[in-house]
Amino acid sequence: MQLRRLGNSGLRVSAVGLGCMGVTHASGAPMRIDEGAKVIREAYEMGYTFFDTAECYTGTYPDGSTAYNEEAVGEALRPVRDGVAIATKCGVRHGGDRLILDSSPAAIRRSLEGSLRRLGIECVDLYYQHRIDPEVEPETVAETMAELIREGKIKSWGISEASEDYLRRAHAVCPVAAIQNRYSMMARWHEGLFSAVEELGIAFVAFSPMANGFLTGRYGSDSTFEQGADFRSGMPQYTKEGFEKGRDLLEMLKAMAGEKGATPAQISLSWMLCKKPCIIPIPGSRKPDRLRENLGAAEIALSDSEVAAIDAKLDTMDLPVFGGH
Repeated sequence: MQLRRLGNSGLRVSAVGLGCMGVTHASGAPMRIDEGAKVIREAYEMGYTFFDTAECYTGTYPDGSTAYNEEAVGEALRPVRDGVAIATKCGVRHGGDRLILDSSPAAIRRSLEGSLRRLGIECVDLYYQHRIDPEVEPETVAETMAELIREGKIKSWGISEASEDYLRRAHAVCPVAAIQNRYSMMARWHEGLFSAVEELGIAFVAFSPMANGFLTGRYGSDSTFEQGADFRSGMPQYTKEGFEKGRDLLEMLKAMAGEKGATPAQISLSWMLCKKPCIIPIPGSRKPDRLRENLGAAEIALSDSEVAAIDAKLDTMDLPVFGGH
């Protein structure tokens, strides 16, 4: 398995990481912890060594109890702790239909203690501020993370949905190892951050690298998703209009996949892997076959000219506009 440097953390991880969110959150009814852990452990055995979770990736079981994503990740990876890098996040909790942001030092510390307990580990490899809190200065967050590094509770830290100004201010206080922003062929608005992360030696961890599954080409305009429990049920790329706008992109992916002996999903991942060595995509799935397919994208080579040709075509496409995690 190809490895990539996780920014300045000192860690090298699988070029494709696993986004574990969908095991308990946003991809339908949550899996039982033991079932989710089995999927995650299978991913490790395939070659994944970088696993992403968050304290707010929760679901609700029929009996009303909470499905904690971190518990599934911890159960799967504790026995192989020395061979993996675990990332989790703080600063966000769900309040009905909205996100409640709190990156105060006390909240960060409280969240970390809960995450360590649920994961069953003593130190988190990469600890993200999940969203920028407008009430807390980046320097304050960075100072808190620096303290946690000195205390041995985290090895490195990162920022999800980072802006360049916020990133630079935080990095000046305590070096940031990674940012985690949405990035895919259908979501390229963060490409302006590439020069900054390369300059600072930071990893760009790409979440939703296949536009929440759209770029796999396995769904159609008649596909349905569990209302409320599966976020795709409300995403514009899965409307009839969204499919129409994305048709040319899917056709391009299918044609390139045929030429390379690959799948559309692998082409969409290979495109970003071959674009910048700092990019580490973290697609997610509950299905072992999809996990194996995604990991295989690191073996698909696209030339600089092929990447540039894809970019040029993407620039001409009127693709669905969407956001959110």
